[in-house]
Amino acid sequence: MGVIYNIVIVIYKILIRVVSPFNSKARQWLDGRRGWEERLRSEFIGNEGPVWVHCASLGEFEQGRPVIEKLKEKYPSKKILVTFFSPSGYEIMKNWPVADYICYLPADTPSEASKFLEIVKPGIVIFVKYEFWNNFIAAIYKRSVPLYLISAIFRTDQYFFRWYGGFFRKQLKRFSRIFVQDNDSALLLRSIGIENVTLSGDTRFDRVARIADSAKQIQIIEEFAGSEKVFLAGSSWPADEEIIASYINANPGRMKWIFAPHEIDPSNIKRLGSLLNVKTVKYSSPGNRPEDARVLIIDNIGLLSSAYRYACIAEVGGGFGKGIHNILEPACWGIPVLFGPDHKKFREAKELLEGGGAFTFKTGEEFGTILERLLSDREFYSKAAGTAKKYISGNKGVTLKIIDQLSF
Repeated sequence: MGVIYNIVIVIYKILIRVVSPFNSKARQWLDGRRGWEERLRSEFIGNEGPVWVHCASLGEFEQGRPVIEKLKEKYPSKKILVTFFSPSGYEIMKNWPVADYICYLPADTPSEASKFLEIVKPGIVIFVKYEFWNNFIAAIYKRSVPLYLISAIFRTDQYFFRWYGGFFRKQLKRFSRIFVQDNDSALLLRSIGIENVTLSGDTRFDRVARIADSAKQIQIIEEFAGSEKVFLAGSSWPADEEIIASYINANPGRMKWIFAPHEIDPSNIKRLGSLLNVKTVKYSSPGNRPEDARVLIIDNIGLLSSAYRYACIAEVGGGFGKGIHNILEPACWGIPVLFGPDHKKFREAKELLEGGGAFTFKTGEEFGTILERLLSDREFYSKAAGTAKKYISGNKGVTLKIIDQLSF
């Protein structure tokens, strides 16, 4: 199986090269890894056992971030290396000041994994959530470096739990400890003989709580909202935008409306605006915000987590596609959260739905029914909002649980 795995990695590298002239992400993947050995060597010569944290992309980074920040705070003399697999994570976070060095992870071939470990000589390695690169794991294990997996979550349909999963189960046994989000994951791992497991929870709870504590005021949103209630659709996609826009067109005066779409390129912003029959303004147009505008479209990055503070109800996009985006960000403000039907893989969605702090919809009719009840039934709204707030506060503290069990 190891030979097949290595062949697949080589084929992947070839395919990346083939499509790179036509695909910007593939080009970034290649360009970001050129000369990695020389750059890394110049950065890490003479360093004593740095902390290496690897994240696939931006979402995994946000889960690893509280641990990285706490490690930097607790061990300020330790150098911290953060690696990414995906350009979407690296390009956004490449200048993050908490890490001492940020780069792409080289391809997972035996030779590149060995070179990487030889240069960096990490004292401890942390992979976040889903990262299982066989040759890197083997090289780390061979050097007896403590290796941890944090905020992990496992499901029965993963290859670890299939009859052919022996090769992949061997990877899990090489981790010094696996910190899982839920008890189901712990039970699944133990069912295949993996005992190096700690039920710690999800570090994202600490992350969103910290974001809320340091959230900035957004004057433009304050002026737009005035004294009215605000509905905010965060990381929205066309399918949920069409449902929400239809409701807005039928009920424009019900409250003020904000969209923070997942894609902010001009063509998508124009498409979103065309769905609405009410006066709409863009965040980036300071000189063109009429007082009677009913909809504000946030067409830049970095405001969403703070913007949720102004909403009384939020909707999080992605639930009509591959899966919902971060529903913990609005929940930490103590507001009910709505999302589409594709949420089954998200533990937080299931638990918030069961507690009554979140609601799911498939159609415009379902969306309208939920919204009207939240707006008209004060007791129902208060219970939903309180559940969302309590859910976040009751799951904090994961970062310290993890830090306390790391070996340096």
